[in-house]
Amino acid sequence: MEVGKSSARPAPNTEAVHAEPAGGEAVHWEGLEETEEFHQLIRARFRFVFPATIFFLVYYFLLPLGNGLAPDLMKTNVVGQVNIAYLFALSEFVMAWVLAYLYIRKANTVFDVLAAKVRARAAGKGGV
Repeated sequence: MEVGKSSARPAPNTEAVHAEPAGGEAVHWEGLEETEEFHQLIRARFRFVFPATIFFLVYYFLLPLGNGLAPDLMKTNVVGQVNIAYLFALSEFVMAWVLAYLYIRKANTVFDVLAAKVRARAAGKGGV
């Protein structure tokens, strides 16, 4: 290391953190989590995500519980060598895709509308 040269890193560029959007409008994020719009968004997401998560976990654990508690039922052949356990396991993939579809549909119709209100409030259009 040369004498007179500092090994300290340069100060981070804080301008990017407080930069204005492309439209030239200042964004006010401070205190936004206390606004009614933000609370509506959080409540709407929670009302969907919490029950969907509980349903997913219950449905997911029914397969191992069924195999452990009712093995004869799960071994019942439905079509050829395909039994109830195989069909239930495959149905978990279908169920996951259905939940994803329902979440996307809800996000497009409800969450995005509420998020737009929050962004408008942050941009100062909704009056902080």
